[in-house]
Parts: sequence; C-alpha cells; structure tokens
Amino acid sequence: LQVEESAVSLWNWTVTKHTAAVISDEQRAKLRFVACRLVCLCEGSDPPEGTIRRQILMSMKTGKAWIDIGKAGLADGFLENATSCIEKLYAKLRKGSEDEADIQVHRADVEKSLFRVLSYQAESAVAQGDFQKAVMCVQRCKDMLMKLPKETCYLSILCYNFGVETYERKRYEQSSFWLSQSYDIGKMDMKYSVGKEMQAKVLRLLATTYFEWDCSLYLDKALKAISLANQENLHPAGFFLKVKILLKSGASDEDIKSALAEFMHLEMSLDFCLNTAKLLLEHGRESVGFDFLKSVPERFESSPDLGKITLLHIEFLLQNKRELLAKQKIEEVIIGHYTGKQLLPEALNQLHIILWDRAAKHYEEKSYSEALHWYNYSVSFYTPGQIDQNLAKLQRNMASCYLHLKQVDKAKEAVKQAERCDPNSIFTKFSVYKIAVMENDTDKAMEAIVEMGKLAEKPSEHEDKLRVDKNTGSNLLSLAAQIALENDQQIVAIKALEYLSEHLQDCQQLFSALKCLVRLMLSKVMAENAEKSGIFVLNYLFSAAHKKLAESFTEEKFTGDMRTLEAHWFRKVAWNLAVQFKDSPEKMRDFFVLSFKLSQFCPSDKAVLVAQKTCLLMAAAIDLEMGRQQITPSEQTEFFSEALQHLQTCKEIWKVLKLTGDFTKDPTDTLLLLYEFEARSKLNDPALHNLMESVWEQPQIEIKTLEIIASLAMESPARYPVLCKKALRSALNLHRKQAVIDAVKFSKCLHSLINISLPTGLTDLDTCVLQEVWDYFEDALSVLSSTDAYPEMEILWLMTRAWNTGIFQYTVGKYKEAEQWCGLGMRFLNHLGSLKKSYE
Repeated sequence: LQVEESAVSLWNWTVTKHTAAVISDEQRAKLRFVACRLVCLCEGSDPPEGTIRRQILMSMKTGKAWIDIGKAGLADGFLENATSCIEKLYAKLRKGSEDEADIQVHRADVEKSLFRVLSYQAESAVAQGDFQKAVMCVQRCKDMLMKLPKETCYLSILCYNFGVETYERKRYEQSSFWLSQSYDIGKMDMKYSVGKEMQAKVLRLLATTYFEWDCSLYLDKALKAISLANQENLHPAGFFLKVKILLKSGASDEDIKSALAEFMHLEMSLDFCLNTAKLLLEHGRESVGFDFLKSVPERFESSPDLGKITLLHIEFLLQNKRELLAKQKIEEVIIGHYTGKQLLPEALNQLHIILWDRAAKHYEEKSYSEALHWYNYSVSFYTPGQIDQNLAKLQRNMASCYLHLKQVDKAKEAVKQAERCDPNSIFTKFSVYKIAVMENDTDKAMEAIVEMGKLAEKPSEHEDKLRVDKNTGSNLLSLAAQIALENDQQIVAIKALEYLSEHLQDCQQLFSALKCLVRLMLSKVMAENAEKSGIFVLNYLFSAAHKKLAESFTEEKFTGDMRTLEAHWFRKVAWNLAVQFKDSPEKMRDFFVLSFKLSQFCPSDKAVLVAQKTCLLMAAAIDLEMGRQQITPSEQTEFFSEALQHLQTCKEIWKVLKLTGDFTKDPTDTLLLLYEFEARSKLNDPALHNLMESVWEQPQIEIKTLEIIASLAMESPARYPVLCKKALRSALNLHRKQAVIDAVKFSKCLHSLINISLPTGLTDLDTCVLQEVWDYFEDALSVLSSTDAYPEMEILWLMTRAWNTGIFQYTVGKYKEAEQWCGLGMRFLNHLGSLKKSYE
C-alpha cells in the first residue's frame, strides 16, 4: 500500500510539473513509466474499480508520452495493458449490474477509453511503419463513431496527421489512404465535423499526393480531389495547385483560362499572382501567361511593388528571345524613372542584375557593341556624379568592351569614372593596367602592377564580398602576367609573377597560373625561334615553380600527391624544352638542370631515377663541351667545375639505380668515368690519380675507354703523359689478349704509345725508355708475322721511326745503339708491299 501511494504521489508530482517546464518531455515519460509500473506491480487479485481506472489512465498516458518523444516501441506494452484493464473494468461493471440500461451506460463509459487507446495504438503503429496494424486500429475507431460522434473531429485530424507524416516520408500510397480516410470521416457527422476549411486542406494535400506520386496515372484523381477542395473552400493554394495539375495534364489554353477565371475574384497577394504567371510562362503557355500578367496591374494599382510585374515581363521576354520587346519595356521603365514612376530599390537592383546578365551574355558571344547597349541601360539609372561601387564595376565592364572594340579613348574615360567611384579596388587598378599595356606605357603598367600586388596582399575591407574572394588578387595578377606576355612586355610580366609567387597563399592556384603562363611562353618562344627574353621568362617561371614546391611542405591543404603531380608536369616540360634546344647547348644544359631539380620533388621510383641520371649526364656533357670551346682559363675552370658537380650527384643516383635492376648493357659507368676524368684532368685536380687507381683495378674496362682516357690525358689544358702511356699500355695488353687481334686498331694504339714514349727529335733518351719502346716495335713485328691486315702506312711509319731513332743515336756517337735501331727498322722492310722497292 505504501509503494502504491508513493507511485501515485510521483505521478501527481509529474503532472503538476507539466506546465512549469521543470523537467523535459523525456524525463516526464520516464517518471510516468516508473509510477505506472509500480502501480501495476501493487495490483491484487481482485482490484477495486478505482484502482483499475487509475491503471487505465496511467497506462494510456505513459504510452502516449513514449509516442510523443519518438519512442513508440516502448509505448505498445502500456497500451496493451490499458486494453487489458479496460476489459477487466467492463467485466467488473457488468458483474455488479443486472439492468440493461446500466450495462449500456457502462459500455459507453468503457468504449470512450477503448477508443482513445486504439487511436494511440494507431499512432504507435504509424510511427513504427506498421501500416496494417494502424489501419486495423483506425477502422475499429471508425466503427465506434456511431456511439461516439463527438470523436469524429479528433479521428479525422488524426488520419490527416498520418497522411502528412507518410507524405513527408514519400509513402504516397499510404498517405493517399489516410487523407481519404480523413476526408470520409470528416463527412460522417456534420455536427462534429472538422469544418470546410480543414476538409479543403485535407483534399489539397490528397491532390498533391496523387500529383507527386504518379501524375500520369493518378491525374484524374488529383483533379477530382482539388476540384472537391475548391468546392469545400476556395483558397489561393487550391487555385495554384489546380493550374499546376492542368498544366501537367496538357490541358488546353481555354481550360486553363477557365480555371483562372474561377479565381479572379479571390483575394490574392501580388507575389502569388506573379508566381502563377511564372508557372504559366515556365510551362510554355506564353499567350495565357502574358494575358494574365497584363491583368495583374489592374488588381494592384496602388501597390508600390508594381515594378515586380514589369521585371517578370522583361525576364520572360528575354527568355523567349523577344529582345526587341524587352528593350521597349526597359526604355519605358527608364522614362518612368525620370517622370516620378521609380522602381523600389529592391526591384531596381533586380533590374540591374537582369541588364548585366544580358550584357555579359553578349560579351561572352563577343558582341561587344550589343553588350555596351545593355550596360548603357544600367548607366541610365545613375545620376551624374553619383559615387557607387556598382557603378565602378559597370564602368570597368564597359571599358573592357571598348578595349575589345579598339576604342581606347572611350575605355580610358570609363576607367576614369571607375577610379572616381572606387579608386582602391583591385579591379579598377587592373583596368588601368590593361590600358597601359595596350598603349605600351611600361611605367604606368608597372605602377598598376605594384598597386595590384599590395591590394592582393590586403584586400580592401569595402570590396563587395560577392565579387572578391581570397583568390581574386592572384587570378588578376596571373591574368596581368598573361596580358603582358601576349603583348611582349616581359619586364611587366615578371613583376606580376613576382607578386604572384610571393603573396599567393593557395599553392594549387599558383601552379595553375604558372602552368598557364609556361604554355603561353612555349608557344611564343617556339614561334620566335627561342627569342632571348622569352627564354629568360621561361627560366623565371620554372625557378618560381621550384621555389614554391620547396615551400609547399608547410602548406596543409597542398598534399604530397598534389606536389608530386605538379613536380612531374614541370620536370617533363623542362626535359622537352632541353631536347628542343639541341642547337643551343647552354639553354639545353639549363633546362636539363631545371628538370633534375624539379624531379627531386617526385618519389624516387625507377623512372624518376633514370630521368635524373640522364639530366645530370647531359648537363655534364654540355658543360664539358662548352669548356673545350672557351678561350679564357677562368671560363674553362667554371664549366669543368660545374660538370664535376653534376657528375658527383649523378654517381650517387646511379648507385641507387643499379640496385633496382640489371644494367649490364648500360654505358653510364663508362660515361661517368670519362666525363670525370676529363673534368679532373683539365682542372689539374689532385684527386685524378685516386680516380685512376680504381680504374686500373677494373677487370672489365674496355679498350676504347682506355684509348679515350689516353687521348684526354694529353688534350689541352690537361697534360698527363704518364697516365696517357699507362692507359695505352693497358689498351695494348687487351688488344694482345683478343682471340683474333684487330690489326688496324692494334696499329693505332701502338702508334699512339710509341709517339708518347718516344718524342720526335729527342736524342738524350734514357736506356730504360729505349728498351721499353724497343719492346713495342717487337710487339708490332710479332703481330705482323701473324697477319696480313696490318696497315702498310703504319708499317712504313714504324720502319721510318726505328731507322730515325738509329740515326739520332749515330749523331751522338752511340754507334752500337744506332746499328741496333737501324737494323730494327730494316726488319720492317720485308713486310712492306708496294713501297718496299722505294726504301730498299
């Protein structure tokens, strides 16, 4: 008993706090849940009537509370308990009454509660998507209305709410059922009906449901529903919907005119009339639409918003390509503006937008004179001397048209007006800049660029937000650079690019601008056969890209993938440029170096490593070639030093690259060796000897490589006879080891070795040197005895050289040596062919 009393107290407390907003709806539902459960737990085997009635009330209210907070699933148990308690109550009441009249009273009493519980169960079922259960509950309620006619309004509105809920979920079939039920229930008892306005509202939503569900299939039902709605209660919404359905059904103009006539006496707002006219015109019913539009001013003669009708008329004339009629209408508005029939500010702004849009369309079509015509309409609404930012924009747009028409003086006048209205606008400065470039006024163009750069860094606070965003400044600077390049004003272009690269925060936008400018310069440079200033600008663009790539690591929005994509684009274009400049070594070298630098921002995969290696090898080769051609020692040193730097980097890349695959047939090792040898030898680098120590140890070195090393060792300004001899000796040894000696190549190698070892004209030669050279001659005789392919002129040269060495010995009194060398020379005589007799 104490628990039950506490539960009832909790319930009552919750009820008292309902209006005080002390607790939330969810907290209230939870408190009711607790109180109700406690009361149910306290129920005895034969509870009194009052206890049962309390349980019915508490279970119903708790169930409804859960439904209201969107937790319908929790309501079902309480509603079922309420039904069970109602049955208990009815049984108890019947038990104590034998009179039929009393039983009827008790039944009516119980049915009221049962009706409410069934309606709540229907609400719960709809919320949970159980359509069949909801239909069953509502049908039972509907059957009870004969005895409970006062509930007609409640049940009709409940079904309407179900219709709204299912309509919003786009369950059109269910929605049409509930709305039909709502309308039918509303007609059951006129005394307790929801009223004509509500019935019309139900039918309008039913018509809308059919219309949106499947207009082609349910068009007749939609029309029937809206016609019934309008019979119940005429309302502008019903009128609009009927016109909408008629238009969708493809009704004739006459039918639509009849529908319009039905509602002409209705009180409708101007906006509603305008929306109706729009609907007609958008569906291609021009005749009906314009007639309706013409009738509207009569109804709203005193309205200050009459301008809206004119605007709509102009808009649709333009949409239907009736430009001449639209112009006449606009000219009427301009006359009205100066004769006391001004448009309201909002309508005037809208008209300006229409005029500017039409002008912009003509501008895009390159009909600049026509664009000016529409801009001039807009100018007509401004008074002389008026200062307005929109007027400044208007004048700038007109200046652009004049420039396209080559009417520079008019363009200058328009820009002057823009400066008067909005001097601190970046757009105004850009207009000044365009004219300066067109007039080839470099100083003024530079001045305008500087001002644009400052404004791009700190946009003016008064700039119209619709026109200026964070990218506007950079876009204009990029465009300024492009205009300058197109007009051969490279200095101005570079100034714009400097501001662009220094102040632009958005990396992606900067790279887009740089790529655009690179493409532009490529076409110019190729067309002008690599004009010098153009190459300078291209170099600047690539250097700016490299600089921004290096800085981009701190940009959060600029991802690694974005960086890689941009780096690949620039490195590939630089590579292609290098290849195209094959007739200009210096340019070729510069672009190969740029390509390498840009590739360092790409992932080091095999393809990129190969490209890097090739760029550096090519750059080194070109530096060496240019070093050979320089006259001054300082220039030579500079080129050879640069080549060496490229080679050092290339060697590191080559080490990594060789780990990625088989490069046995790749000549890179040889090229690196030869290039490094040449650079170090011509720089007189002490590290040359260390380099050569590693070379002599290589088992697979080729003869040709050794012969080139020998040649380079003595090529000015290098002079390394010892290295030259060593390389030639190694080459000669390799020649000897060949399975079949190539006599021609052998002879050339031997010739070079004898030349370096036995200088012409020297008589005071060391015995060791003479012995070494003697061995070379013996080598030649050995080869001669085994082949007939030894060149005869080389045999003659060997014979003559040996003989002359003997003669030199003779002149210094070394008769024994002289006899030996002259004898050596005569041993070659027998190997001569046609020349033998001449020397015998």
